[in-house]
Amino acid sequence: MTAPAAQRPDLAPQGHPQRWLILGVICLAQLTVLLDNTVLNVAIPSLTTELDASTADVQWMINAYSLVQSGLLLTAGSSADRYGRKKMLVVGLALFGIGSLAAGLAQSSGQLIAARAGMGIGGALLITTTLAVVVQIFDDSERVKAIGLWSTVNSLGFAAGPLVGGVVLDHFWWGAIFLINIPVALIGLVAVVRLVPEFKNPRGERPDLLGALLSTIGMTAVVFAIISGPEHGWTSARVLFTAFVGVAVLAGFVLWELHIPHPMLDMHFFRNQKFIGAVAGAILVAFGMGGSLFLLTQHLQFVLGYGPLEAGLRTAPMALTVVALNLTGLGARLVPRMGTPATIAAGMSALAAGLAAIAVLGRDGYTGMLFGLVVMGVGIALAMPAMANAIMSAIPPEKAGVGAGVNGTLAEFGNGLGVAVLGAVLNIRFAALVPAAVGAASLPAALAAAEGPGERETIKDAFASGLEASQLVGAVAVLAGGLLAALLLRRAERVEAAGHPAPKEAAAAAGGRADSTGPAA
Repeated sequence: MTAPAAQRPDLAPQGHPQRWLILGVICLAQLTVLLDNTVLNVAIPSLTTELDASTADVQWMINAYSLVQSGLLLTAGSSADRYGRKKMLVVGLALFGIGSLAAGLAQSSGQLIAARAGMGIGGALLITTTLAVVVQIFDDSERVKAIGLWSTVNSLGFAAGPLVGGVVLDHFWWGAIFLINIPVALIGLVAVVRLVPEFKNPRGERPDLLGALLSTIGMTAVVFAIISGPEHGWTSARVLFTAFVGVAVLAGFVLWELHIPHPMLDMHFFRNQKFIGAVAGAILVAFGMGGSLFLLTQHLQFVLGYGPLEAGLRTAPMALTVVALNLTGLGARLVPRMGTPATIAAGMSALAAGLAAIAVLGRDGYTGMLFGLVVMGVGIALAMPAMANAIMSAIPPEKAGVGAGVNGTLAEFGNGLGVAVLGAVLNIRFAALVPAAVGAASLPAALAAAEGPGERETIKDAFASGLEASQLVGAVAVLAGGLLAALLLRRAERVEAAGHPAPKEAAAAAGGRADSTGPAA
């Protein structure tokens, strides 16, 4: 019989005695998962040659991982709550390690795609379960700092992926970029078994199998539409149909969750203004990051003339700024002094200022862009840990896995939304300035069709102007979202201070009543 929450030593007010060591272990596992989101990009030439992979094969090698991982985030978080977070950590590490071995030894494109999909299943379990464990083992006084360090790994994984891949490929064959995951997975397995305390929902709720199926299909369809949009066009039949299917299935998921006694995702959380404010902020931080990086890589390569690896390295200062500030604990120190709403507002304002600086100062060279990237990094370091903590603290501890799944899903959705919206602004502005280039599939295609150096320069200037306009639109959206999130969070704090019952507590009480009338699994 599982002990009630009040008697569990892993949720003691002082936190788990080995919490910082456990955090280091799960962050190491998290880093390998995130590296694999970007590390494969630098191996594309080798894969094309050695596996005789087509362009479509390469795209599926990259996308199979993120597609499966994104589609399973909510289901993975719910599984961790129901069946045990330690157990799901072990399963996630095992699947990730086995998938990495299969990927490293793959002899064909199909084998590598299948192995990457298997790694995505393990990655979904690790991303959600690691954050849930952080919430489980740290008390309120240290949780923001711990989440800040957990967030640091996200930024470090993004920045280090191309660099790690390049170093490995300089000395070994392409399969080594996957085999280096295996020692990390083994170390993580041993450490998790020995150190991490087990926890699962003490109420023993029934599995929501239909909810898991609907959320997986819906999220996978939406993410597939987002991935396909830049290649096939956002208004193409393929993208629109897939997006419609995804939205329709997710709508069915919401209706199902509202009408069952043990939902995977309790929709009553969305009545909590604290939760809604943090959700809005999280989406728009990811919107600003995903959209701006999509634009920046094009600016660096097409306008400033850098190669793919050089362009990737020149976006790293943003991630490195996030890492440096989170390691110093700046955001964690500001939250108790300024409050969560003010910290998020300050972070989102800095993120918006960085986007605007890139738009205004970065058009003609990298120096202005570097300044904007650093300012963006400051904003992300302040806002992201505070928002993740706000999301997780608005959800009962026994539902922390689902909360982590929501947090990860929001990041995926925000990234895709940023690419779609800011990419559309870029295309509209570019087409308005150079109507003759509208039929071109990309800037390189437009330049190839240009007649003479003068027309090429006009096309480049128009593209740079489109980039500037889209970055400014992103800055306005992020600033407005930050102020809205801060307003909702401030209002929620006033309601709680006035002594009204929080929706979180009402939802927990409702769950308790359901448990008293419904059978346990």
